[in-house]
Amino acid sequence: MSAQTDAFAQNKMLGRGVNVLGYDPIWQSFDQGRFKQRYFPMIHDGGFDTLRVNLYPFRHMGSAPDFALSDSWWHTTGWIVTNALAAHLNVILDFHEYEIMGTNGPANQVRFLAFWRQVAPHFKDAPNKVFFEIMNEPNHDMTPDVWNRYLAGALAVIRESNPTRTVIIGPAFHNSVDHLDELKLPEQDRNIIVTVHFYKPMAFTHQGAPWVHPMHEVGVAWPGTPEERAAIGADFQKVQAWAQKHQRPIFLGEFGAYDKGDMASRVRWTEYVARLAEKHGWSWAYWQFDSDFIVYDIPKEQWFEPIHNALIPPGSAKNAMDK
Repeated sequence: MSAQTDAFAQNKMLGRGVNVLGYDPIWQSFDQGRFKQRYFPMIHDGGFDTLRVNLYPFRHMGSAPDFALSDSWWHTTGWIVTNALAAHLNVILDFHEYEIMGTNGPANQVRFLAFWRQVAPHFKDAPNKVFFEIMNEPNHDMTPDVWNRYLAGALAVIRESNPTRTVIIGPAFHNSVDHLDELKLPEQDRNIIVTVHFYKPMAFTHQGAPWVHPMHEVGVAWPGTPEERAAIGADFQKVQAWAQKHQRPIFLGEFGAYDKGDMASRVRWTEYVARLAEKHGWSWAYWQFDSDFIVYDIPKEQWFEPIHNALIPPGSAKNAMDK
């Protein structure tokens, strides 16, 4: 990797992505995986540039003091990275243990750093198409002040073996667009892409989602009125202003509307958010390939066309940021 790696060029390379493999049984038993090897080139040919791989490593780590990652975890992760790169896809290794870190961060800080002490050296010779995302959606215990300390520690660990690796970091409060001003990054390290997540309005995007308490009622439409579009535009413009002030590229790491919403509204919202992100020059990754919010129907072995076409309009450029 070049010592002059440019984060803006790296962000352009990320282009259009999709979140994968967070809840796949492949992590418990490789033979039981829903995600198949043929999906890697299929995703590339479907118009995507990047896989954001949602990693839950804590359940695959040994005991203190080493917290060694298991052989099976390394096997699966290596299989993902190798096949993604062979399919000309970028790979984001996303530390996704946000729930455990959010509810008991201090007790797990050593394990968190142990993860990066193992993963960073392991991939130190990987091409620049492999990215590290320090932590998904820091929250609760990970207040802005705490998170700024944790990210600095993890970044220092990564830089020991990967001085030119592009690293992805977002603000506290679940990578909220409203908390970028509280994110403190080392000014001298310019090889960082800043990530935000976007699910507004939650009453629409998470209607009927059982993990949200209190649960949002089903039946909320998003007709895309001028006022609704302006609300999203204002949030995105706020992020863009921050990015320009701090000269940091932006990756919209998650966005999507849950399956309980009406299809026309989901398509309308998804398309608007994706195109607006591209208009601002941001890369993005849709939530998600499988499970819920889906863009691919594994039982039917076909793209879920309404959402796929909203994300990747038929005939559109392979990487919209090349425009």
